[in-house]
Amino acid sequence: MNDAIYTYLLVANLITFVVYGIDKAKAKLDGWRIPEKTLLLLALVGGSIGAYAAMRIFRHKTKHPQFSIGIPVIFILQVFLAGYLIAQ
Repeated sequence: MNDAIYTYLLVANLITFVVYGIDKAKAKLDGWRIPEKTLLLLALVGGSIGAYAAMRIFRHKTKHPQFSIGIPVIFILQVFLAGYLIAQ
């Protein structure tokens, strides 16, 4: 079971990282953008580390409070949830 969870989190974070990178590239080209709700949802479903890494590496969404504050809050909540579930 743990292997499945680790695999899910790895894939979720990789996908989130790539999607943030694509959105940054589209922003530079004035192309169609990925909705912010989608970016936040990807972090919420397990991609918070990928989202944070992409924000730092691509310098993307770092001035938006819902991302600069929201992504770390989502990560902290996920850590507490994981700790709770492991303790059960």
